[in-house]
Amino acid sequence: MSEYDFIRDLVPTGVWIDGAAAPACGGATFAVSDPATGQVLTEVADGGSADALRALDSACRVQSAWAATSARERAAILRRAWEILIERTEELALLMTLEMGKTVAESRGEVAYGGEFLRWFSEEAVRIGGRNATAPGGAGRILVTQQPVGPVLAITPWNFPLAMGTRKIGPALAAGCTVIVKPAEDTPLTMLMLAAIFAEAGLPDGVLSVVPGSDAAAITEPLLADPRLRKVTFTGSTRVGKLLLRQAAENVLRTSMELGGNAPFIVFEDADLDLALTGALAAKMRNGGEACTAANRIYVHNSIREEFAARFAEKLATLRVGPGYAPEVDLGPLINERQRATVTALVDDAVAAGAVVRTGGKPIEGPGFFFQPTVLDEVPRTARMHREEIFGPVAAIYGFDTEEDVVAAANDTEFGLAAYFFTRDLDRALRVSEALEAGMVGVNRGVVSDPAAPFGGIKQSGLGSEGGSEGIHEYLDTKYVALTR
Repeated sequence: MSEYDFIRDLVPTGVWIDGAAAPACGGATFAVSDPATGQVLTEVADGGSADALRALDSACRVQSAWAATSARERAAILRRAWEILIERTEELALLMTLEMGKTVAESRGEVAYGGEFLRWFSEEAVRIGGRNATAPGGAGRILVTQQPVGPVLAITPWNFPLAMGTRKIGPALAAGCTVIVKPAEDTPLTMLMLAAIFAEAGLPDGVLSVVPGSDAAAITEPLLADPRLRKVTFTGSTRVGKLLLRQAAENVLRTSMELGGNAPFIVFEDADLDLALTGALAAKMRNGGEACTAANRIYVHNSIREEFAARFAEKLATLRVGPGYAPEVDLGPLINERQRATVTALVDDAVAAGAVVRTGGKPIEGPGFFFQPTVLDEVPRTARMHREEIFGPVAAIYGFDTEEDVVAAANDTEFGLAAYFFTRDLDRALRVSEALEAGMVGVNRGVVSDPAAPFGGIKQSGLGSEGGSEGIHEYLDTKYVALTR
């Protein structure tokens, strides 16, 4: 297939250290497959502990020089990387679709979104501040500066293989930190191509390394145990995040954790129903539902629930399912068979508990890991999917009668990443925004992500923020200098 030849011809497949791709220290490789067919796309170097420590050696060797590089020069490299990335939109979009499964249209959107983090943080690099003030007692001056944390380990997920990397790499480089990226086993190719783009943009050798591998612990554990590493940033499940936090505690590492979600999507009785349906489609079906911000629990006021469920099912039933690179496809495959089995089990559990299938409800037979676009109505709150992330194209609808009831239900979770609600009432918009326990709240909109805004959750959805002016501070240490007058 010509698309597979494109990967073999243009994408690095080794571990990326010191500005070039090379075989893993042990020479091992692992296969990266197309989730739409199950066919192998290519073999990638299977990095391990020796490769990880080699990358850290390289990062430490150039850390001081990179930190001393002027903010304007760091900004120029990030800007140039953004320009090259946008020039390569079609190549990157096809690559993401082949290794992750989303449609090419969505992949193009991710290139634009992911690239924007490079442009945004190129502008933030020259705005790293501090302060200089007279001490209140008058005995001296207070000088506050900000300095790069040091070498960073960035662990990225498979669902947004470009944007989850640029959202970490952009601010780290802007702050003056060197970075080692461990991409997800399912989708390492996009990150390897991004490393080559940075090299073309003029990033000095050693500042950015990418170590793919089939055994994540073999790469992350020796890095987290090495006192030279000073920060770990992770996007993924809460279960893995807790493990990394325990490991990071040994050397008191700075941490940023963007973890699991269980986003409520509330449609009040006064909502613009057309707008709410459009928002629900975006919040639920973006990335095929494989997003931590996806609407997981759709609460609809009982006075309009029947109409909403019927119209939403009608919308989802028209979605065309197939390989993301095929023309006119709306919904690609899930990432792998394990994820499809998880989605199937959650749907079967809800139906057994009494949920009504409005459309879909089954995996699709044949090559690839496809699942029908699904709407479940009257889902009991005892169903597993009310507590667990679905991470698939399944919309679960619950009824409610009062604002107090739905806010309590929305907050009845250990997660607190994103929340959405639709209303025409301004007082309610302000009241509910404050009452919802989430790091991000969408009011009358189904997508909240914006490179210029902080992205992060509360409770067990994570620590810290990515994006916005807040994002760069995750990679800076504060130093206080006491001066005598």
